[in-house]
Amino acid sequence: MIGSSAADIKTIGIIGAGTIGSSWAAYFLATGRDVHAWDPADGADKKIRAFVENAWPALEALGVTVDGASPDRLTVQSTSAAAAEPADFIQESAPERLDVKLALYKDFEPATRPEVVISTSTSGLLMSDLQKDTQHPERFVLGHPFNPPHLIPLVEVLGGAKTDPAVVDWTVDFYNAIGKKAIKLFKEVPGHVANRMQAAIWREAIHLAQEGVASVADVDAAIAYGPGIRWALMGPNLTFHLAGGEGGMENFVEHLGPPTASWWADLGSPNFTDAVKKLLIEGVAEETEGKSVKELASIRDKRLLAVLKALNETA
Repeated sequence: MIGSSAADIKTIGIIGAGTIGSSWAAYFLATGRDVHAWDPADGADKKIRAFVENAWPALEALGVTVDGASPDRLTVQSTSAAAAEPADFIQESAPERLDVKLALYKDFEPATRPEVVISTSTSGLLMSDLQKDTQHPERFVLGHPFNPPHLIPLVEVLGGAKTDPAVVDWTVDFYNAIGKKAIKLFKEVPGHVANRMQAAIWREAIHLAQEGVASVADVDAAIAYGPGIRWALMGPNLTFHLAGGEGGMENFVEHLGPPTASWWADLGSPNFTDAVKKLLIEGVAEETEGKSVKELASIRDKRLLAVLKALNETA
């Protein structure tokens, strides 16, 4: 929808409405838009509506919902083409498989108006691979959220080899206009930015537990009760800028950079051997003390809500 403002985007097509797609649906509904969703799973209609209903109180508490916003503005369609046809913008969140996404694009793109931007939530696939067999590759763009999208503001935006640069800029502006924090990537790399940084931290977390430096639970605690709190406020570069005192980053890289660089050489590169898998599975089981994934997700979301409300109050 190049040339259109965010206000002109009245109807959203959600193609693939599992955990990520349903979360996107809830967020777009909260912004006062109509949503047409599709998912191939049995009982999709009931599952999507239940997710939106459960997410709505958090969206209201964050102040995301606008006048006129309602879960009742959700329509669950029986085909991907039916969900795409009325859409002014499409958010695709199909499974993380290239063949599945390519086949899906062939199903719904012909029903999509040529000027409508199609944004994919893929967490690691390359946009250039995804757009290669499409009718209008210039309008395909990455719009990768962080889970859960209805709460976490971050969206990574990137075009592929055939994406119109204006589409990338428009998509960044669109996400920002509806309350997201969109960042623009300049080149394609597997995993994009945030997932690569997340993977780097996890790699060393596994290494430390594997080497017996600390338990799985205490490695988690070292992040959750230490740098993770600061990272909720600012990223690693700005964090170290403050760590440099009055001299900022210039002072940090001159005086603390060399010791930090010496640690890089000692960082581990573990593999998922049977022993490592066992260590992680047993370590997490001990850490969670019998809580189910659903219970843990509920705890996470309540804490996320508190952090986000605090950030909004101090912005």
